[in-house]
Amino acid sequence: MTDTVPRRTTSPAARKAGFAIAIAVNAVILYLVNAWPGWQSVPFLTPETSQVLGIFNLSLIVGIIVNAVYLVLDLPPIRALGDLITLGIGLAVLVGLWEVVPFDFQDYSFDWTVLIRAVLIAAMVGTGIGLIVQLVLLIRSIFTPGFAP
Repeated sequence: MTDTVPRRTTSPAARKAGFAIAIAVNAVILYLVNAWPGWQSVPFLTPETSQVLGIFNLSLIVGIIVNAVYLVLDLPPIRALGDLITLGIGLAVLVGLWEVVPFDFQDYSFDWTVLIRAVLIAAMVGTGIGLIVQLVLLIRSIFTPGFAP
């Protein structure tokens, strides 16, 4: 049986532009959180934020490194492995946020903590699914000649 649905492909130039934008966005966030204005200037973040700041910074730095690698080696197995790594660290950030809950919404009429916990659960489930998908893509890209997701 032949596949009649055309595959959507992204040009290498468009992918490289996306990788460069991701590097820039991660670098800007890293600067804003750690230098100016700093995470302490966000009114609903508590001092407990420092407990998850290390893993959060690691996720941004790894994102920069992985996207820099993609700029040089834009190959399906490399992208699948890089995405697997960044999703794994992202899941660690989400779990850290769940455990610490460095947010204070006492000055608000709505209990945002409940909503944030719901969003964290959804994000953890989605990240778990993403990890499985990337693992399958990595295995397929290694063992299937010509496979390109």
